Amino acid sequence: MPQRIQKLALNLLLIGIMVTFSLTGCASQSANPISGGDTLVQISTIDAVLNGLYDGVTDFKTLKSYGDFGIGTFQALDGEMIAVDGKFYQVKADGKVYSVDDAMLTPFASMTYFSSDFSVDLAESMNYTAVQAFLDKNLPTNNIFYAIMIKGTFSYMKTRSVPGQQKPYPPLVDVTAHQPVFEMHDVEGVIVGFRTPSYVSGVNVPGYHLHFLTTDKTAGGHILDFTVKNATAQIDNTSDFLMILPGQGSDFYNLDLTKDKTAELNKAEK
Repeated sequence: MPQRIQKLALNLLLIGIMVTFSLTGCASQSANPISGGDTLVQISTIDAVLNGLYDGVTDFKTLKSYGDFGIGTFQALDGEMIAVDGKFYQVKADGKVYSVDDAMLTPFASMTYFSSDFSVDLAESMNYTAVQAFLDKNLPTNNIFYAIMIKGTFSYMKTRSVPGQQKPYPPLVDVTAHQPVFEMHDVEGVIVGFRTPSYVSGVNVPGYHLHFLTTDKTAGGHILDFTVKNATAQIDNTSDFLMILPGQGSDFYNLDLTKDKTAELNKAEK
């Protein structure tokens, strides 16, 4: 009897160890939501940018590990960022496109691994407002995030970029009041960006936030308006959200983020 009890106790101990290892493995997998693919990973908040927090907090080498598709900006607000097919591009205030070094920094970015869940063709002559309304009718819900990629030809494309700033940084609404604007006609390229739910106000840009890159990668920027000639929209349903805030010691810790910046955001984005 003592030997049988001893053997039973040993078996129970081994089973307990196996269960512990199994649970630990499951926990480590679930603790990494980025591995699932359908995760929007965001650096900082849009209200931090509106308040003039333009110091980079994440380098692009790290940003690449969060996705192959996204938008954002650069250290000191030096231009508009577009990431597509795993490659990063910088559209500066001169309207030209530049390569992005791994050591460069971003104060704000949204990234995901793009995998289309469905696509819809866009009718000719649809403008930015009409495209937003059309896509909204085709979405399964307004309450999750979506990565949006639109490829095609556009009879009209209006974009902007912003020049790099110097400290003390002015608020974003003051910067965009003097933004360089670019207009293109009969241009081929890709629109990259996200549609986020209304409840993320203050965290990200509610609704559509889109950037453009020409096929020849010579021009682009933050989209202000466009008109479709022949284009197809691909939509990636993105139900998970991970926000990475600036670390301790950054100016983020001293910001007053209690004020409603909706009016400033609308003015800066448009």
